[in-house]
Amino acid sequence: MGIENSQLRRFSADIARAKATTGKLAQTVVRKTARDIVRDAKILAPVDTGNLKASIGHSDLRSVGQSGDLSVEIGPTANYGVFLEMGTSRAPAQPFMGPAADRNTGPFEQALAQIAEEGLRG
Repeated sequence: MGIENSQLRRFSADIARAKATTGKLAQTVVRKTARDIVRDAKILAPVDTGNLKASIGHSDLRSVGQSGDLSVEIGPTANYGVFLEMGTSRAPAQPFMGPAADRNTGPFEQALAQIAEEGLRG
């Protein structure tokens, strides 16, 4: 049993169409998830002066999907954020970024799985 050239061409065209559609949808999911993680991190962040909470953000979402890169940097710009997240020898950890990411992992994975499934169905 073999594959005919016409079947292979059709399959290749289907994959190309799916890539175009799924790429745009994946960009949307990554951008939404970044915003959701920032929102949750701000809710969970320990507040003293409010500087840490105000410093939590993400990299430029307009660049998501450019050159095939779907990554986003999320976190505080306050230099002490890592010490609160991880703790120190004198202060216990007060995680806010990890739990915020954990809250959004399931919905993110489900959305990408649905995009992949629909993309392959055509």
